[in-house]
Amino acid sequence: MTNAEGILFKNVQVIDGNRDKAFPADVLVQNGEISTVKKGGGLQVSSGRIIEGKGRTLMSGLCDAHTHLSWNSTGDLDKIASMKIEEHMLVCVETARIMIDQGYTMAVGAASAKQRLDIVIRDAINSGQFPGPRYLANAQELATPAGVLFPGATNVVSGVEEVRRTVRELCGMGVDLVKVIQSGESVTERVWAKDDYFTDEEIAVIVEESHRVGRRVATHARSAESCAKAVRHGIDILYHMTYIDDATMDLLEQRKDSVFVAPGLHWLIATCEEADVFGYERSRAELVGYVEELEVSIAGMKEMHRRGIKVLPGGDYGFAWTPHGTNARDLQHFVERLGFTPMEAIRSATVYGGEIMQDAKLGNVLPGFYADLLLVDGDPLTDIAILQDKSKLVGIMKEGKFHKDPDVSDFIAGL
Repeated sequence: MTNAEGILFKNVQVIDGNRDKAFPADVLVQNGEISTVKKGGGLQVSSGRIIEGKGRTLMSGLCDAHTHLSWNSTGDLDKIASMKIEEHMLVCVETARIMIDQGYTMAVGAASAKQRLDIVIRDAINSGQFPGPRYLANAQELATPAGVLFPGATNVVSGVEEVRRTVRELCGMGVDLVKVIQSGESVTERVWAKDDYFTDEEIAVIVEESHRVGRRVATHARSAESCAKAVRHGIDILYHMTYIDDATMDLLEQRKDSVFVAPGLHWLIATCEEADVFGYERSRAELVGYVEELEVSIAGMKEMHRRGIKVLPGGDYGFAWTPHGTNARDLQHFVERLGFTPMEAIRSATVYGGEIMQDAKLGNVLPGFYADLLLVDGDPLTDIAILQDKSKLVGIMKEGKFHKDPDVSDFIAGL
């Protein structure tokens, strides 16, 4: 069978992210795209492959909006920086495979530990050399000498012209995004969430030089001042945004059609509630401010959601208590902590995922969209946590090709 003959998913419940509930349909995939969605089923084809859906859910692949492919799922930050580049590339390859194994067909790079790791793995995935999600590549993050989170894994810059030159170098290297560290991370116990490191002039130049050549800017912003500068100067992707004030929230709402927020919620939850088994006690999390930050972040994200600001999942995975492969926990947090409906959480990870990837053919189960699809043995609208169970993802397709074949999954399940 050629790809042109197609693959027909029969008797599936479709979640396309634009409706309040799933609907029964048959879905035909041809030439890497969805060619037909026939509501109610009954679609007939003269040739090609037929996948019997058995009433299972067919939906878009997921997007993680805050991805670190080069983080190695340990608590040793120094090891991330000091790892030799050959071994580090293997970490990236493995992380990319883990992500697509979990149904993530889209991912936004939020900084890499070495300058070109993201770029190389993105290109290798795109060429078919290794399996992985569609990926937006970053480089090492930008920080001032006062605000370095990862010594040895950071572009340390100071002053407008140094910032300008570094951004130009990164863009020339081939990044899709430039990441800036505007405030600290309290787990370091030396740079803090309520700090603010970059001047207005420096932030303005980062945005200007990135946008000049069609690149976007992402920021690690927790403090009120850093949130304000990020929104005021037009940064495109906003991570954390914990201590955003009312005036900045109003300005953010005015930009809601063009900006994305990924709070990294699971990092805060896991640090406060699950890190004790790794030796990071809740009392320590409370002492450095994480317990307060979690409460404030939840309140802020609820307000953003109420105002229609696009809040996306992406929980800073790749650390010891946020290991790669557990990314779908964010969707459960959106439902249980932020008050999203399951459909709203799925929309954030699919429809908004396509938008943050800047590809109008991603994130929906509609004719003309890429066939990046999940076949789920169950109903995520009833139990959003099912998306965390790899065994329930019986089919994973990217651009019309199976990464995980449902017929093989059914055969193994029947053994």
